[in-house]
Amino acid sequence: MYPLYSKEEKDFELYRRKARHIGPHLHASLEIVTVTEGSLELGVGTVLYHMTEGDLAIIFPNQIHHYQVFDAAGGRMEYLIAAPSLAGNFLPLLQSKVPECPVIPAKKVHPDIRYAFQTLTGRRKKGTYDDLLRESYIQIILARALPLLTLSGQGAGTPTLVDQVVSYVAEHFTEEITLESMAKDLLINPFALSRVFSQAFHMNFNRYINLTRLEYSKYLLEETDKTITDICMESGFGSQRTFNRVFREEMHMTPAAFRKANVGG
Repeated sequence: MYPLYSKEEKDFELYRRKARHIGPHLHASLEIVTVTEGSLELGVGTVLYHMTEGDLAIIFPNQIHHYQVFDAAGGRMEYLIAAPSLAGNFLPLLQSKVPECPVIPAKKVHPDIRYAFQTLTGRRKKGTYDDLLRESYIQIILARALPLLTLSGQGAGTPTLVDQVVSYVAEHFTEEITLESMAKDLLINPFALSRVFSQAFHMNFNRYINLTRLEYSKYLLEETDKTITDICMESGFGSQRTFNRVFREEMHMTPAAFRKANVGG
């Protein structure tokens, strides 16, 4: 999945695919995810939420979140990414509040939400999105889901250092960046920045950057017909050799094998 970070150019995307690990990220879009098979762990901020088949979660714009998969049998997920402008009258709420718990259990998910997802998925396959209907279905989902969530007034406020780090990486991961150059741009000490990665993300700077680039490259492999060489460069990897090495280390397969296994999945 890559909906993510600040690279999305479309105001609406809908994905259905295998559940997999996605590192901490944020974006300005609304994200709605449902588990269609197996289970999934959704992390929002510092809290991890367990989701099973049929559960639905809503991640408000600019919330740091990530996904993990602990189910050995794997699982599948379906999610949509939508520009806040498509939320209509719900926009002020999305900008000023956040859910205390973003997950709605399967038994509480309204049938209208299921129908909206099914209809949008069908139109995606046919390539026939109608702007008005698309916006209407998103608002139906919000109308049925938001009353089931407890919202608090923490949507706005001064960004934390972690927020700044995630936002910076989202904007610059396709460029040549170093820990030192990032620290300079954020006006902080490189050692303090290094601690953010180790304490908040439980990995060093280089791995976080590589995983971010890798996630974007997987999106391009699945959703476009660009060449692997072009994807390598567009994702920010300095060379095909580095791209292949990182891909093998993290995915245990080549980019070409990943594309063959996941296109259409």
